[in-house]
Amino acid sequence: MKVVKQLLGNSNFEHMPDVVNQSNRIPGAEDICKVREIIAPYIHKTPVLTSQTFNQMLGASLYFKCENFQKGGAFKFRGATHAVMTLGDEDATRGVCTHSSGNHAQALALAARMRGVKAHIVMPENAPQIKVDAVKGYGGEITFCMPTLQAREATLQKVMVKTGAVEIHPYNDYRIIAGQATSCAELVEEVKDLDMVIAPVGGGGLLSGTILSARYFAPGVKVLAAEPLQANDAWQSFQSKTFIPSQNPATIADGLRTSLGSLTLPIILDGVEDILTASEESIVYSMKLIWERMKIVVEPSGVLPLAVMFENMDLFVGKRIGLILSGGNIDLFRLPWLEDTSFSKR
Repeated sequence: MKVVKQLLGNSNFEHMPDVVNQSNRIPGAEDICKVREIIAPYIHKTPVLTSQTFNQMLGASLYFKCENFQKGGAFKFRGATHAVMTLGDEDATRGVCTHSSGNHAQALALAARMRGVKAHIVMPENAPQIKVDAVKGYGGEITFCMPTLQAREATLQKVMVKTGAVEIHPYNDYRIIAGQATSCAELVEEVKDLDMVIAPVGGGGLLSGTILSARYFAPGVKVLAAEPLQANDAWQSFQSKTFIPSQNPATIADGLRTSLGSLTLPIILDGVEDILTASEESIVYSMKLIWERMKIVVEPSGVLPLAVMFENMDLFVGKRIGLILSGGNIDLFRLPWLEDTSFSKR
């Protein structure tokens, strides 16, 4: 891709997450079609919902791809299932491992249980309790660490040495990217003539897969990314065309606090139309509104596409927009408008 040489010359590149055990090329259209067949017996084909309320508020036609209804409560189950189900038998007997704040952790634990292999999960000590409980419920063995990327990776290395487990990275793995791509592939197959698709961006696995599926299966559909203003490393990377790591992200969108990967960044720089950001207030406002008006549970990370639309309404008037609601895993005892009463006033 046209940006790879530039990135490889960037001094920051060496600090990006390592490329792990995986296929060694960007997934093509046939690959994504094959992945859909592989994971079909295990995943939900999630619904696409509409809302006249939001259409009227934003002056656009919105189509919500509800990955909050996916097994494990998030899109992550797609990529995790693909990676686990395509492991060779010898690797599978060693078990799998990863580091994750929650959604990939529980997705991998569930996929591993379905195949009958062990899952060793490194989680930051501030991970939402609902996600910790889900990982345990799916049989994952958790090791906690400090909530930094360095601590996650160092702890995971210790787990790998101790257990011999195979790492399944949350996003820096073409198997994972190909799995996440199936969400957008389903969306553009069901909803024709979209103008844009908006996906949240954290590590970039979902966004990369969305870009690829839009390119292969709906040419002409623009892909935008949605990111918290207080964790805007992807936006900075997009603006500078170099890798900018996530540093001290202060957002309630816990699933979007990670840095981009060496595999996801080139795909994103080559294919994303723009990266838009939203304030914490807009995230909470959008989250409350979607709960109230659509009667569905969406976590802060998952509501980012709607939040950026509210902050950039002029960009979307008269357009047909697909929004990927990436997940619905949230601790009901720690809702943002309960923990910070200033959010309840909007």
